[in-house]
Amino acid sequence: MKKANTNKQDKEYSFFQDVFEVVIQIPKGRVTSYGAIANFLGTKMSARMVGWAMNASHQSELSIPAHRVVNRNGMLTGKNHFATPNLMESLLKKEGIVVENDCVVAFKNIFWDPLKELSL
Repeated sequence: MKKANTNKQDKEYSFFQDVFEVVIQIPKGRVTSYGAIANFLGTKMSARMVGWAMNASHQSELSIPAHRVVNRNGMLTGKNHFATPNLMESLLKKEGIVVENDCVVAFKNIFWDPLKELSL
């Protein structure tokens, strides 16, 4: 996942690719947070960059399940970056995730922690 980069654009691309590799592994019916992904990648303070990667994922040729990434409280903070404001919630509901008032219900019970589920 990690590789040496020489310029800022390459570093950003590599970070986004690393984020995508983690997000692709989130199982259906589970969610994780921007911060949990950043922490797994060894950049604990980069939750916002994970959010930027999720925004960029919509242009990726890969199928990135960005709808499974929410904020640390289970809120659908990225919903406005989907094709429609309700698409993120709709995709989660199709996977059996209950969402009320733009927040995942029972967030702690379905939280997927990449630090526990994956190894670098």
